[in-house]
Amino acid sequence: MQVVLHSDDINLLSYWESVCSEKVAIIDDFSELLEIRNSLIVLNYSIIELKIQESIKLLKENQNSILVLHRVPDITTGKRLLSLGANGYGNALMKPHFLLSAVDAIQEGLVWLHPEFTSLLICEIPQRQEKDVSTLISPLSQREKELVFLLKDGDTYKTIADKLLITPRTVKAHAASIYKKLQIKDRLALALLFR
Repeated sequence: MQVVLHSDDINLLSYWESVCSEKVAIIDDFSELLEIRNSLIVLNYSIIELKIQESIKLLKENQNSILVLHRVPDITTGKRLLSLGANGYGNALMKPHFLLSAVDAIQEGLVWLHPEFTSLLICEIPQRQEKDVSTLISPLSQREKELVFLLKDGDTYKTIADKLLITPRTVKAHAASIYKKLQIKDRLALALLFR
């Protein structure tokens, strides 16, 4: 899937281009984006701010995936964009590994949000009554069981690492194992299992 960058800010375009190691196309005119098909379009929020719904609808008609990046992201805007069909939302100047993670996830057909927004969304999911947790987590190791309760409550990898005195990378490795054993894709799916 080709990655197409579009922004009215030349500095953002340069940054995004430098981070994305794969070949990217830069499109200057929004009307030219309407000709793009089957691509991942990375947009600056300011480009579509006044016509969010119409812009996303037009770009999605050509089977494109859309990652909207915002200089001042907020959860309300993120929820709105996702509900309109955007595939991802985050900070326009986020660290390179987050940007690459977003591109990879969306190219794999997943939805991507900055981890802090994912945590906020998880916290908003109402709890279900009396779910048999022991059956759900029986395939997990003891350490994974510890982590699952922290992950399902929306704690970030860094917060969990600090609580358990391990590295965020170790938390991520355990999380990947948990997702595989429980046959789910991400933290949001994990939270939904327990809600």
